[in-house]
Amino acid sequence: MKFNTVILVCILLLLPVNRVFAEGPPSEKARGLFMALGVGPRLPLSGFANTNAMGYGFLFEFDYTDNEYMPMFLYGKVSVVHFPGTSTYYKSTDYANYTVTMIPISFGGRYYFEPVLNNVFLFMPHVEAGIDFIFYENLNQFKAGSGLPNFTDDGSKIGVNIGAGFSMFLMEITGNFHLNKGTSYGSLDFKVRLPLFASI
Repeated sequence: MKFNTVILVCILLLLPVNRVFAEGPPSEKARGLFMALGVGPRLPLSGFANTNAMGYGFLFEFDYTDNEYMPMFLYGKVSVVHFPGTSTYYKSTDYANYTVTMIPISFGGRYYFEPVLNNVFLFMPHVEAGIDFIFYENLNQFKAGSGLPNFTDDGSKIGVNIGAGFSMFLMEITGNFHLNKGTSYGSLDFKVRLPLFASI
């Protein structure tokens, strides 16, 4: 049985209203639409780490699969990410506050491998990759007496993301690298996934 089907079978068995297998085994076909909510830390990378400290973020995600046509899950997600400035940067510059807020809108694919543990529950590794459409706002506030005006700059840019993690179907842990011009960062998300529609 394909692993997309395994995932859907396990999720449906956890939902009493969807115990649809009483009359026979599930087929090889599987379709499903899922919603996930996630939260976790964000770590600035490369030159971005010189100005900003570890931040936080949360996301809202939709996943879809139909293993009759594709061997993976497709996802779309919207995140809100916030990075405060570092105290070191404030001490060495005229900045009193420098924060970066981003809203990445991401689309990509996720592939699940064979379960690592399956005696008590299925514990499945996965990999994913996608593209980020990023909207950002940078708050620039300067120290009194610096003579510099406070201002906010905003804009948009495109990046890519790659990641890996472990799934327990309704719960998932995923780490990603988000690569873009000037504000690359790593993320670790703890997600809860709920089925909106699933059939096998």
